[in-house]
Amino acid sequence: MAQDLPPTGGYEPVQYKRNIPVRGFRPSYYLAAVGLIMTWGLYKYTKGARELNELAREKMWGRIYLIPLLQAETDRDQVRRYWADQGREQELLGKTTKVYHSDRYARLLMLLAVSARADADRVRGRFVRPTYGVTPSHISE
Repeated sequence: MAQDLPPTGGYEPVQYKRNIPVRGFRPSYYLAAVGLIMTWGLYKYTKGARELNELAREKMWGRIYLIPLLQAETDRDQVRRYWADQGREQELLGKTTKVYHSDRYARLLMLLAVSARADADRVRGRFVRPTYGVTPSHISE
């Protein structure tokens, strides 16, 4: 039986490539363009952040420089209020009274409030001090 053989000189080459023209630029050009755009954006962002920091610093120092002026204004207002209170007190009572070095007894309202709170806690069964495992029935007041 005869075997099939290739023709003399061989077969023609098989065309597997397509001759389609390449559209656009090389990928390296696109990569370079994106890198440049990102570098420019980072540069602008950095300049803006520095500008904002400078404005914040300027604002802070502006406020620091105004503190003595505002403090003096507050002090003048307090002195004006003090003398107005003294004048009203003189007009109403005929004399000015001392608050700290007087013979008049003044109740300490803060101590009364704390004492009232402690009494209310004691009535409700809440104990402020630690009991270290002792039940409230064993505590004698």
